[in-house]
Amino acid sequence: MKKRVTLTFPKRSSQMPVTYRLAKDFNVAANIIRAQVAPNQVGKLVVELSGDIDELDASIDWMRSQDIGVSFTSREIVIDEDSCVHCGLCTGVCPTEALTLDPVSFKLVFGRSKCVVCEQCIPTCPVLAISTNL
Repeated sequence: MKKRVTLTFPKRSSQMPVTYRLAKDFNVAANIIRAQVAPNQVGKLVVELSGDIDELDASIDWMRSQDIGVSFTSREIVIDEDSCVHCGLCTGVCPTEALTLDPVSFKLVFGRSKCVVCEQCIPTCPVLAISTNL
């Protein structure tokens, strides 16, 4: 099972090896989608956790016991088909190749299942056709 969560670290926990502990103690893999962590500052991680449902729940309980805020993320990338000019700029920054240009029609193709909602495509779009649903 997979769960996408946003972790918020208090200043004192920003150097805690959370992803290591998730793997070692709970057998939960953490795919880091976005990170904003610095010493002595509040940190944020957007991660996709994968593992057995019971282990996922136990790992989330553990993180909360460590004063790490855990919120479930359900955001998705939305493309306004009417505004999109199919320029392909977003395809160059998409790390998972969820955004591609069809080789025949040269139209933008969005593979939603590949998207990790890193949001790198949003500021790249010159016509502001890409956003999130929240």
